[in-house]
Amino acid sequence: MTTHDFTLSRNAFGKLVFTAANGDRFEGVVPVRAFPIGAPDDGIALVNADGQELAWIMRLSDLADDTRAMVEQELASREFMPEIQRIQRVSNYNAPCTWFVETNRGDASFTLKGEEDIRRIASTSLLIADNHGVQFLIRDTQALDKGSRKILDRFL
Repeated sequence: MTTHDFTLSRNAFGKLVFTAANGDRFEGVVPVRAFPIGAPDDGIALVNADGQELAWIMRLSDLADDTRAMVEQELASREFMPEIQRIQRVSNYNAPCTWFVETNRGDASFTLKGEEDIRRIASTSLLIADNHGVQFLIRDTQALDKGSRKILDRFL
C-alpha cells in the first residue's frame, strides 16, 4: 500500500485511526520507525493493534502536512531517547557508576550498571542504557567536547 492509499485521523480518545482506500478502518494505529537513529524520517510502518503492517511510508516528507504532523506527534509521544551532548562527570570509572550529562532535554544523571550497557550502533554513534532501561544516544562521539570524549574513552 502506498502512502496515498489511506487517510489518518484521530478518534475521540486521541488514538490514530487509519482508513484504507477500500473503507476499512483501524483504530489505535501506531507508527514504527524502521531506522530510528540512522534515518529517522525514512521507512515508517503504520501498524494496527495486532502489529500487522497497514501501510509503509518511504519518507515523512511524502505525506500531506496534516498527516505528517499526526505521525510526527504520535512518534514523539512514544519515543523517549535523550541525546547526550556533553558528559559533565562520572562518579567513578568502575561500573556501576553514576553519569552526569547534558542532553537535548536538559541535565540528567543515570546509573550505568556495566560497560556492556554501552553499545556501538555505528562507527561514531552509541546507545547507553541506564539501570532503568532508558536509552541515551550519543549521535556522534567526535562531536563531543574533549572532556566528554576523554571520559567516554575510559569506558570503551
